[in-house]
Amino acid sequence: MSTEKVYGSLQGLKPSEIKQLQRLYHQRIRSDRLTTVELAERIAAISAQLNKAVSVYLNRRGQVVRVGVGNPHQTRIPPSQLPRYSGLRLSGIRCLATSLSSSPPPEAYLTAMVLQRLDALVYLNITDKGIFRKDGSPTGFVSAVYLAHLLPPSANNGYWHISPPQTLDAIAKEDFLDLVVNLESEFEREYTSQETSPEQERVLLVGLHTCDISEQQFQYNMLELARLVDTAGGKVVAQITQKRPKPDSQTVVGAGKVAEIALKIQTLGINLVVFDRELSPSQVRTLEDEFGVRVVDRTEVILDIFAQRAQSKAGKLQVELAQLEYMLPRLTGRGRAMSRLGGGIGTRGPGETKLEMEKRAIQKRIARLQQEVNELQSHRARLRQQRQAKEVPCVAIVGYTNAGKSTLINSLTNANVYTADQLFATLDPTTRRLSLIDHKTGKSGTIVLTDTVGFIHELPPELVDSFRATLEEVTEADALLHVVDLSHPAWESHIQSVRNILRDMPLAPTLEILAFNKIDIADSQHLNTAKDKYPNALFISAEKRLGLETLRHRLLYTLIP
Repeated sequence: MSTEKVYGSLQGLKPSEIKQLQRLYHQRIRSDRLTTVELAERIAAISAQLNKAVSVYLNRRGQVVRVGVGNPHQTRIPPSQLPRYSGLRLSGIRCLATSLSSSPPPEAYLTAMVLQRLDALVYLNITDKGIFRKDGSPTGFVSAVYLAHLLPPSANNGYWHISPPQTLDAIAKEDFLDLVVNLESEFEREYTSQETSPEQERVLLVGLHTCDISEQQFQYNMLELARLVDTAGGKVVAQITQKRPKPDSQTVVGAGKVAEIALKIQTLGINLVVFDRELSPSQVRTLEDEFGVRVVDRTEVILDIFAQRAQSKAGKLQVELAQLEYMLPRLTGRGRAMSRLGGGIGTRGPGETKLEMEKRAIQKRIARLQQEVNELQSHRARLRQQRQAKEVPCVAIVGYTNAGKSTLINSLTNANVYTADQLFATLDPTTRRLSLIDHKTGKSGTIVLTDTVGFIHELPPELVDSFRATLEEVTEADALLHVVDLSHPAWESHIQSVRNILRDMPLAPTLEILAFNKIDIADSQHLNTAKDKYPNALFISAEKRLGLETLRHRLLYTLIP
C-alpha cells in the first residue's frame, strides 16, 4: 500500500482537496480505540465538503494505511494485499466510512467488510451543518455512528452484527482491543470445532456447467473433483457451481459469481479454491487477486496426487517432468521489466531477469529429465525384447483410476501391489508372470501382466507425455485387459474416457478384454445393462475372487496358441 496515495474516484477533485485527504495519513490514534472524536469529525468534514463518501483504513497500531474517495466496496484493499496473521481470522484492518444518508450501513458496505475481513466497520452518518472552531478543527459533522463487525459462520443472524445508532463520544470510548480479542476467540472456537487439522487445506470447489455436457455428467465430474481433493489431502468445505454457455475469458465464472465466491471464502475460512477445468495463467492471477487465496485447477490437483504417490525413481522423475512442463508456460513476464537485452530501439531492457533465469533453469531440467525418461524407455524396451524372444505374451491392465486393477493383479498372481480406495493409489507399473492351465484339456501357458497408471476423464496432456515410458507398456502389449468399476454410477463414461485416451496412443493394441469389476457391490440394473450391452465381457470381483477362473480361461485361450 503506497504512502499517501488516495484511492477511489478522484475525478473532479481539486489539488487542495486531494491534499486534505493525503493529510489523513498523518493521523494516528491509540491502539485500543476504534476512533477518536477528532479523527472521525475530520473525515466527516472532508466528506461533507466533497459531497462524497470517504473511507479511511487503520491498522491495529492506530495508523492510517489507506484513504479512499467512495464507499468501502469502491475503495477496498485487494485480498492479496491484506495482512494474514497466522491463526487469526481477521485482517487487522478497520475502516471508518462516511455516508451522506442517515440510514444504517447498506449491504455493499457490509459485504466489503466481509471480503476484507475487517476488524470492524465504523459507519459515520454525516451532515453539512457542522462548524469549524477558531483553531480550525471541525465539529458537529457526525450525526450518528453505527458499529459493524463480522460473526462466525454458525451465527444464526447472518454474517455480521450491526449496533444501534450511537453517539460519536460513545464509540470513541469503545475498547477496540477487547472487541478484537473476543471476536478472534469466537472464530478460533468455531474453526477448532470443525474436523480440519491445522495443516489441512480448507477447499472450495468451483464448477462451471457449460452446454456441451449433460447435467448428470457435470455432477459426476464435481463428485470426482471432490474425491481428487480428498485424495490430495484437502477438506472440501463447500462448492459453488454456475451454468453458462461458455467460460468467461478473464474469470471463468463472471464478475457476479466471483463476488459470491469471494464472500464464501471469507465466511468459511477457505484457503484454497479448486476449479473443475484447466485455467490459463492470466485467469489464475486475476482470480487470486480477487480472492486473496491460492487458486488451482483440476490438473494441478492431479499432479499433486501423482507427486505424493510416486514411489520408484522412474515414477518420481516422470512426475517432476510433468510438473515442470505444466509450470513452464505459467511463468509469465510482466511488461518491460521482464524483458531481455534487445537489439534495437524499444527493445533494450534491463538484461536477463530472475524470471528468465528460472525459465532457463526449468528448460534445462526438463531436457535432463526427458533424457532420463528416454533411458528408462530403452531399459524397458530391452526387457520387452527379452520377453518377446521367449514368446511370452504380455497383457496390460488398463482402466479408470480406482477401478480395481491393482487388486486384480494381486488376486491373480499373489503380488503385493499397494491398493487403497483412493484415486491414483498406484502410479508405478508392476509386471508379474501368471501361469495359466485348463485342467480339463491340459492346455497351459504363461503370460505377463502389467499393472498401469489409472486413467481419468480429461487426463492432463503433461501426464500422458511424461508417463510415456510407463504407457509404452500399453502400446507394446499383445492385449489389453480393460477393468471397469461397475459399482460406479458413471461406469459407461469411464469406459469411453479410457478408450479415448487409448485411441490417441500410437499403435495401441486392438485386442481388448473387457472385465467388469466389483459385481458384488454393483447395482443390479447396471449389471443387467452391462450384460446386454457387452455380451462378450467378463464379470468379476477382484476383492472377493469371483469370476477369476473364467478370466484365466479367457486369457489362456486368447493369448496362448
